[in-house]
Amino acid sequence: MVPRGRAALAAVLVLAAVGVATQVGRAEAATWETLIDGSFTDRTTLQNEWNFRYPWGSDHNGSARMYASATDNNHVYISPSGQLNIKATRINWNEGNSSHDPHLPIRYHSGAVHAKDQILVNDQFPSYEVRGEFQAPSARGTWPAFWLTGANSWPPESDILEYKGDARNWFNTYDGAWDNTIVGVSSPGSWHQYRIWMTKVNATDVDIHYYLDGAWKGQHRGSNFVGKPMWLIINLQMEGSSGSPGPSADTFYRARNVYVGRSRAW
Repeated sequence: MVPRGRAALAAVLVLAAVGVATQVGRAEAATWETLIDGSFTDRTTLQNEWNFRYPWGSDHNGSARMYASATDNNHVYISPSGQLNIKATRINWNEGNSSHDPHLPIRYHSGAVHAKDQILVNDQFPSYEVRGEFQAPSARGTWPAFWLTGANSWPPESDILEYKGDARNWFNTYDGAWDNTIVGVSSPGSWHQYRIWMTKVNATDVDIHYYLDGAWKGQHRGSNFVGKPMWLIINLQMEGSSGSPGPSADTFYRARNVYVGRSRAW
């Protein structure tokens, strides 16, 4: 017969072992989920995972207004090779000013899409990978982007690809102040991969690692990103921060193999 003191100790050890096993089981149960599989096979697959224009409408902070829909293929269309094409075209009539600050005159029609699945870092989904391959214009007056922005508030923002009229990509994080990692890119109009790894580091903040063609380029701390849903956007804006006048010929921005995945804690 085990004395009462030893029996109590044995019971505590058993409970501790059960607790450890439970935690191990939870860790082993952690899974990786794919939200966007990278496919731009056809118009149907595009519309399964993406909505047209910005989440808030057709205008933003440049001189291009976004025109695309399920029936309008002029500025957002899919190539047979499986790539997304966005085309900006100069217009020669007065279409008023952008409804967003700084309210520039509309000089272009262009396109944007935003993912139906939002990015939300929290205890349940502590890590995300977002990546894509792009052929990006970089001439003066062209302003392509692949970015995250707050769905309910701004900040947060993370710019994975952003060219502002020259051959430098801006990796940016905004949480009330800007962190910028600016990287010169050889031939932005060729295919390059742009990627982030974003992970929860405490109750409120994330770390974002930025990569170009698989090479790590910088790490930013995103304060107060946790618990705030974000839109993922691909758009071709014009002029604004990229300078003016922009090009008179059509401008093209192309994407393929766009992927979004996340960890699920349990």
